[in-house]
Amino acid sequence: MEAIGQFIPLILIFGIMYFLLIRPQQKKVKEHAAMVAALRRGDQVITQGGLIGKVVKVKDDNEVEVELAEGIKVRVVQSTIATVINKTEPAK
Repeated sequence: MEAIGQFIPLILIFGIMYFLLIRPQQKKVKEHAAMVAALRRGDQVITQGGLIGKVVKVKDDNEVEVELAEGIKVRVVQSTIATVINKTEPAK
């Protein structure tokens, strides 16, 4: 019984760490994946490198073509999109 009592603080520390660190991080990853999956043409985005541009084309192979300035287009991996500034309305 004493051996079980010694493990209770360790179990409590793991439980606290789960609810304070692991669970919120998993939630953030899921939200980011949903945001990236919802990208479409015309969305204004910020990449993790700090570049701001407009999505020109969403490719099937996990790539997005972003126009940084008029006539300057860059291929970007979808997971490197940090945030979406302006969402476009869906076409009807």
